[in-house]
Amino acid sequence: MTETAAARDILAGHAARTPDRPALIEGERRLSWRDYIERRNRVANALRDLDVGSGERVIVYAVNSLENIVASAATRAAGAIPVPMNHRLTDEEVLYILDDADAAAVFVSEAFLPLVERVRGKASTVRHWILIGDARRPWARAFDELAACGSVTAPATAGAQGAGASMVYTAGTTGKPKGALRRAVDPNALVIRLRDLDLADGSHVHLVAGPLYHSAPGGFALYAHLFGSPVVVMPRFDPEAALATIERHRCTSTFMAPTLLKRIVDLPEAVRRRYDVSSMRVLVVAAAPCPMRVKEEAIRYFGPVLYEFYGSTELGINTVLRPDDVLRKPHSCGRAATDVELAILDEGGGRLPPGQPGELFVRRSPSMFDEYWKKPEATRQTERDGWLSVGDVAWMDEEGFVYICDRKRDMIISGGVNIYPAEIEDALHRHPAVQDVAVFGVPDDEWGERVHAAVQVRAGHELDAAAVVAFARERLAGYKIPREVSFHAELPRDAAGKLVKRHLRDRFWEGRAAKV
Repeated sequence: MTETAAARDILAGHAARTPDRPALIEGERRLSWRDYIERRNRVANALRDLDVGSGERVIVYAVNSLENIVASAATRAAGAIPVPMNHRLTDEEVLYILDDADAAAVFVSEAFLPLVERVRGKASTVRHWILIGDARRPWARAFDELAACGSVTAPATAGAQGAGASMVYTAGTTGKPKGALRRAVDPNALVIRLRDLDLADGSHVHLVAGPLYHSAPGGFALYAHLFGSPVVVMPRFDPEAALATIERHRCTSTFMAPTLLKRIVDLPEAVRRRYDVSSMRVLVVAAAPCPMRVKEEAIRYFGPVLYEFYGSTELGINTVLRPDDVLRKPHSCGRAATDVELAILDEGGGRLPPGQPGELFVRRSPSMFDEYWKKPEATRQTERDGWLSVGDVAWMDEEGFVYICDRKRDMIISGGVNIYPAEIEDALHRHPAVQDVAVFGVPDDEWGERVHAAVQVRAGHELDAAAVVAFARERLAGYKIPREVSFHAELPRDAAGKLVKRHLRDRFWEGRAAKV
């Protein structure tokens, strides 16, 4: 890729060179590169005909499927910004993102139609609903019809965003999700990162194992396409089905959150022996700390193909741990990726020596997000004199290997999914019997962490754990609901009135080196 690559339609170039090579595979369905780009162009031009303008946000609320990837690619080709929607959100959470994103259009799988029908009347900015599947509604257009009626000519906007813009919603200390916006991506910056992961190679066959609404599965699928590689999509993850898919399509690369990899290595050995997974060359794990037992079992089964990185939706890939170092540097997430500059800083901004924990900062680079959509103050809070942080506490050894040990901003990672306590606390504070509440993560051998709610009951009221959980379930996605509840006469606060969660949380983590 040259320095002018951002001005080219990279995906269309693959269709021109290898039109008959598979681009997308889902079960028995497949699209060649010729078919993929033709369908992408038709949907993109249909969006333009619907007056979806450059820079507008288009929600992709779709199950893992060929259509999901085509919808995102078509949105980019139309010059708009695709915004993946988490499948597990409640009505209120979906409506918040629709409104906050000022969404112009929504691609929606029929599985989510009941929820959409409840909220669409309140989604004031949405001009077009586009249904994926067989269902039809008078207020919506059908994806298949757009794919049949649009022009096959590539829109002039098809290459304007380089490797592809996106806006992925992530939450934070404010308790409401924030749209991490990338208006354009320089493919040259991506190539540098992907070389570190041995993914800058068009001979790969990439497996999408996790949900495409997460930034990493969607991102790695896009990166594979940038090199002209086929992408195999699993509609939903099942550990044995993943092994069968790897064998059938001779998949060579994949990304998995630790919980997915754990489900594979926990399969009975007799089940694993049924499948030939020798084609796998690059198995990338990230999104949460990966237990060493899982890493060791994965290496025994797949061979020396395990890579790990530390990164975030906002800051991209910051460290890389290569297979040679996985066992040599237990619990590390690697050292700085090529052209990435890291620093462990104290509260005053001073650099800390090896072995001493502090907040992990990354020097701003072209591969990072532009801003939090409509939240300039939140954007400013991530930066300090050209260095950016998402609030993780880490230390670095003499060789520059990074070890994440805590999370300054209290984020919980359960099964590779980010959960933000402030959002849960905001919901629970609405209960009339709740005087005060603190939400934090506690250790969980299956998911890494589970959600714990410490509750102070209002005087004159009664409350039990079942009632707290039931109240949360009405207002929050299932993965955010507290798995356990404790009750306290008073919650610890400092002189300024700020909740001091470590006094509640630390006892659960006693005897553990890392508090994540």
